[in-house]
Amino acid sequence: MTDQEQAQPQALSLTSIRVGSHQPEVLAEFYMKFFGRPADMHNGPFHMWQGAGCDFRLSDHSELTGPAREPQRILLNFDTKDVKGEFQRLKALGLTVVKEPYATGGRPDYWVATLADPDGNLVQLTTPFSMLKPL
Repeated sequence: MTDQEQAQPQALSLTSIRVGSHQPEVLAEFYMKFFGRPADMHNGPFHMWQGAGCDFRLSDHSELTGPAREPQRILLNFDTKDVKGEFQRLKALGLTVVKEPYATGGRPDYWVATLADPDGNLVQLTTPFSMLKPL
């Protein structure tokens, strides 16, 4: 293998997001409401919801205590064709609202709503880019 071949990045696929917590069962209850169904896999503190190309996983972590210290550092974005409707469903279930749906990015058709899970991680509902109209 040449140096140039070694320097070429390999195609990578994001296959899962894992959220660690000192209270995985509490987070599992939140995400069960968020996804509208129980985890597809559950083994002790480990929970996994299968998604379209990327799984969402949560489990315990021995080095974590308390809420997220910088929840804005990583935003968990989930696309939905109806940000406002899905937001209302989650709000009615009592999930913590951070910001009601709003249009952003200088686009009247790109909507975002932000919630927080019990550890303070920010979870956003977003309009899929495929639904945006050309500017």
